[in-house]
Amino acid sequence: MNHPAPPPHPAQSAAAFLAEAHALLGERGLTSDPDRMDAWLTDWRGRYTGRALALAAPASTEEVAALVKLCARHGVPIVPQGGNSGMAGGATPDTTGSAIILSLRRMNAIRKLTPEAGMAVCEAGVILQTLHEAAEAAHMRFPLTLGGKGSATIGGLIATNAGGTQVLRHGTMRAQVLGLEAVLATGEVLDLMTPLKKDNRGFDLKQLLIGSEGTLGIVTAATLRLLPAATGRATAWVGLGGIIAARDVLRRMERAMGDALEGFEVVPTHCLQSVLAHEPAARAPLAEAHPWNALIECVSSAHDSAALRDALETALAAVLEEGLIADAVIASSDSQAEAFWRLRDGISAAERALGPAMQHDISVPVERMPEFILAAVPEIEAAFPGTRAVAFGHLGDGNVHFHVLAPAGAVRGVWEEAEGKAVSAQVYDLVTAWGGSISAEHGIGQMKVDELARLHDPVALGVMARVKTALDPAGLLNPGKLVRPPRPD
Repeated sequence: MNHPAPPPHPAQSAAAFLAEAHALLGERGLTSDPDRMDAWLTDWRGRYTGRALALAAPASTEEVAALVKLCARHGVPIVPQGGNSGMAGGATPDTTGSAIILSLRRMNAIRKLTPEAGMAVCEAGVILQTLHEAAEAAHMRFPLTLGGKGSATIGGLIATNAGGTQVLRHGTMRAQVLGLEAVLATGEVLDLMTPLKKDNRGFDLKQLLIGSEGTLGIVTAATLRLLPAATGRATAWVGLGGIIAARDVLRRMERAMGDALEGFEVVPTHCLQSVLAHEPAARAPLAEAHPWNALIECVSSAHDSAALRDALETALAAVLEEGLIADAVIASSDSQAEAFWRLRDGISAAERALGPAMQHDISVPVERMPEFILAAVPEIEAAFPGTRAVAFGHLGDGNVHFHVLAPAGAVRGVWEEAEGKAVSAQVYDLVTAWGGSISAEHGIGQMKVDELARLHDPVALGVMARVKTALDPAGLLNPGKLVRPPRPD
């Protein structure tokens, strides 16, 4: 009597998969060496550490597609990873060791850059700063930047629908993508690279993939929009008496500066003082301290810097006369403007040096953000004695970073897992009650997946789960991130 052969042992199955993957990708494209994988198993904030069967680094879309087919055949989960600079643990594997990390860093070619058409075709592993430099060399610019531009990749920015400091004028990464190439869970290559201003052939599938965090497909390349290089820049640091005044100044600047207004960041005095203490070379832009500060950036491709500074000076003089600002200084050079931005960009590192903190990337409608901050800060500090709540960032697009610093003496790693989780839950409850979002620009990842399930619209969650099941029925693409599979009936 013939009996069916027993299923292969997990170790035998893993070995067979690794042998086929190695034959496909070669020595440069695949490693299971723990030492070589170690740096990619922990997110850059040190919050999440996982294990992996291997680290794969394909060199082309064809290799990605072949690898995905191989993973599907063996039932191996895939965790796509760009610069590993995400804030929500979205590119870190779980602790089972059953998944591979799929690094796109070797796919780092700018396939084409066409100034006349205002476009660049980039592979997923292109570093954002590299694209900035290539665009600049062609007298163009890519209108999205952020503090991690030296490590963030195009694929990662698309997967998380990243924001940054220019969203006020140019929108998130979603607005910069003209075309997209991605490998689906089947290994099929979805080619949507041709940019068309008008295309009514059904669903806009590229928009479905943008912000999906690698759960629906693996972005391998994109056609991105470029703008003419800026000919003028004016940057100001403004002292304010309160956050409501900051919103009023924002509205005045929008009317006075029009499309030239590209950034409007708010910095409370606690954050500024933290940076000044943390960075010995940093200097306060204004002679006196103010409860709040605003960093205003205006950029134009139609006016030179002198004309733009004159216009900004006139606008600031008007709000000074109204009593909305206490003091202001306009940068006299690009180096001084960059010094202002270093103060803003240095906040996270300076706050981190103070001790443990829960960091929340949230958004509330712009018109309500000042009142939200005024209500949320004392409520959180009262509910968790000894904490300090601070809000800073992109007021112009309704997105602030709401950090809650732990009480003095709190132990890093311990406080976050204990009281810190309750802090975040209350912050997210407040954000939801104010009509906001628990994730504005850093994604959901694994950090917020439970809170999303708790607070998001159930109908929306159901639709997301059904889309996930339709495109990835085996659940192999970035499992445990963003979307929970639907519950069985």
